[in-house]
Amino acid sequence: MSEAMSGDSELRTILGDQVNRLLADRISKGNLEAAEAGASQNELWQAIEENGLPMVLVPEDNGGVGGGWDEAEVVMRAAGKYQAPVPLVESILAGWLLSQAGLDMPTGMLSIAPVRADEALSITKDGRLTGTVTRVPWGRNVGHLAVFCRCEGAGTIALVAGDAWSVTLEDRNIAAEPRDTLAFDGPAIAFAPLPEEIDPDRLFAFGALARSSQISGALESILEQTVQYANDRTQFGQPIGKFQAVQQELARMAGEVAAAGAAVESASRAADRRGSGAGFEMAVAKIRASEAASIVAGITHQTHGAIGFTYEHSLHFATRRLWSWRAEFGSENYWAEHLGRSLASHGGQSLWPYLVDR
Repeated sequence: MSEAMSGDSELRTILGDQVNRLLADRISKGNLEAAEAGASQNELWQAIEENGLPMVLVPEDNGGVGGGWDEAEVVMRAAGKYQAPVPLVESILAGWLLSQAGLDMPTGMLSIAPVRADEALSITKDGRLTGTVTRVPWGRNVGHLAVFCRCEGAGTIALVAGDAWSVTLEDRNIAAEPRDTLAFDGPAIAFAPLPEEIDPDRLFAFGALARSSQISGALESILEQTVQYANDRTQFGQPIGKFQAVQQELARMAGEVAAAGAAVESASRAADRRGSGAGFEMAVAKIRASEAASIVAGITHQTHGAIGFTYEHSLHFATRRLWSWRAEFGSENYWAEHLGRSLASHGGQSLWPYLVDR
């Protein structure tokens, strides 16, 4: 193993231990209930920021952790596993976007815009941003946004403060996470062209990779809860996990969780190797994770029975996020169609070499 590979593996392990320990200690059912009721999450965010987690993709020269997508994946997966009620994943994406354009990442909670492939913002040469975008994660809660926009047709990244936009519609996904409509008409703090090596049409795929990582973490949480419940819940004098029918469904669930996790890890490593050229792997990760989300959510609620549908039980915090995240940054249907068109464009003779080269 080379020194570079060894170092990357060590950093991933350190980050994984760090983020899982921090979020496990600080996030409980009570915290999630309070967050949905509108309680401040500043204390949690301060702890996250003190550990440098939002800056995992920011180079060390800019004060960041200097990790790659393989390291970021373990942080985003943990955010999904513990259902972190803060924009940790969005801040990681924002830090990456800003650093790609050579811009500094500010402190505090950040998010990104737009989050839909068909929405666009414009910026003038003097830095004035205009346009409207929808479903911006945590729009009302963040102090800054990293925005992809176009300046006379050229892809541009801008850092924007809250005085440059207004919230025209406060909305939420079914997990009660803010998804707001923002109207922009103000100056950017800083902006710079997107580097030529990054395909602006592939930025949407990086958001899909981030959501896939969160889904993977939530799937792990659900599997652990379901296995524990099956071992604790008794029927006819024995745990329901002893019944063959239940065991078969738990095995099926475990297979889905493992497959989704493998697809996400593969896509993260491909993103480190190929950058925006890893669109194939990122699309596969989103398809596989979203498909697993549907299957696993169904099995876990069947296993838990009626109690799993109550607000008093903690299961819904994970399953509601699965149902929300699988549709964000493109559903499995969106990416399946995208992938099919992309593969068909290679033609019959070059398709197999293209797949082998991945």
